[in-house]
Amino acid sequence: MTEYGKALSLVETPIPGLVVLELPVHGDARGWFKENWQREKMTALGLPDFGPVQNNVSFNDAVGTTRGIHAEPWDKWVSVATGRIFGAWVDLREGPSFGAVYTTELDPSRAIFVPRGVGNSYQTLEADTAYTYLVNDHWSPNASYSFLNLADETAAIEWPIPLAEVEISEKDKNHPRLADVTPIPPKRILVLGADGQLGLALREAYAGAAHVEFAGRSGLDVTAPGLRDARRWRDYGAIINAAAYTAVDAAEVSPGRADAWSANAVAVASLAAIATEFAITLVQVSSDYVFDGAKSGAYTEEDPFAPLGVYGQTKAAGDIAAATAPRHYIVRTSWVIGEGKNFVRTMASLAERGVDPKVVDDQIGRLTFTADIAAAIRHLLDSSAPFGTYNVTGEGEAASWADIACAVFAAVGADPERVSGVSTAEYFASATAPVSPRPRNSVLELAKITATGFTPSAWTASLDAYLQVSDRS
Repeated sequence: MTEYGKALSLVETPIPGLVVLELPVHGDARGWFKENWQREKMTALGLPDFGPVQNNVSFNDAVGTTRGIHAEPWDKWVSVATGRIFGAWVDLREGPSFGAVYTTELDPSRAIFVPRGVGNSYQTLEADTAYTYLVNDHWSPNASYSFLNLADETAAIEWPIPLAEVEISEKDKNHPRLADVTPIPPKRILVLGADGQLGLALREAYAGAAHVEFAGRSGLDVTAPGLRDARRWRDYGAIINAAAYTAVDAAEVSPGRADAWSANAVAVASLAAIATEFAITLVQVSSDYVFDGAKSGAYTEEDPFAPLGVYGQTKAAGDIAAATAPRHYIVRTSWVIGEGKNFVRTMASLAERGVDPKVVDDQIGRLTFTADIAAAIRHLLDSSAPFGTYNVTGEGEAASWADIACAVFAAVGADPERVSGVSTAEYFASATAPVSPRPRNSVLELAKITATGFTPSAWTASLDAYLQVSDRS
């Protein structure tokens, strides 16, 4: 008997991501009415905004009709229009919850969200039962499916009507036992720009993760035509875009200007369109150059863009494009240090060779090491943090480039007094090629990323560790 008048509520189950919703049903002498799927109210309760693309109905004439256990590579929203079912769900995903079982009855006043890879099955408890479900992907012969035998001894589902007495298809009778089931792997993560300094750090952060795919420019050029058809995108859960044009000064003139716009803005718009179409999470790496540096305090994620040069303009355009994807993380950083040639290694080399450098002292910020950026990206994805923009830099007091140069000299045993501070204008006074304007203040506020449970390393400690590794290499 359908229960009327319940409040809309969400009930957790022992299977991660599998949640039951109690649905308000309004009835009178004419019949009843319910909101079977109400995106705004249900996502406010914590149901994933899973983006259904298809609605299916399975009508069952007799009591005891039994179907499943099938695990598909998409999410399902299961409910009953008429009648009543006993439902059984078994986690067939890779991971610690593999084999977990949950059972319950559904009538028109209850529905259940079934995450991708959780096996779904049911047995009708009333005649003329209409079993309905929404899915967020279309069936494909190339997708990966898993099945479990309804009578599996490990799952030990207590069917209300014994399986020997009900109608079951031959296929369902012959599905494997749990020990022989091929688990559903997680959706793939694609790292673009995997041969750059951040890409190399992401390779380290995801070392051994079989579901993570790495593509350098030769593997997938984001600026080339045909990006939409370059992959079977429905198989991916996230794209981490570590590809970018970073030649700040060369971007001020052609052909660098066109190249910067192509890589940092146009390609990001294409990735955002793909992410939107296939419900993929897009991770875009941003820059302090989207600001003019005129603010007196640290920049927050909500501060308005005011880029000074072409590079900053293209990065701001890329951020705007990335934010059009419903599932996106924009990770804004500054003064990045990783593998390859960089400011820290240059200063260490000058110190060791006896060269006394002049270094800019009117730009302030914090160093950010690529290992921290990669760790923050993985944290955001693994923790399912709220989508949006997050600042990620090293923790600690802000410093000028000259201050950092002094710290490098001291760390390698050289006299920091050998470093002379100069203004930006003086430093570039003799430049013969166009120079991009730099923000004077590149300090980014870290409260938002810290609130998710991730605390960046102190840049001074990271600097010492980096130089020790560099000495050993």
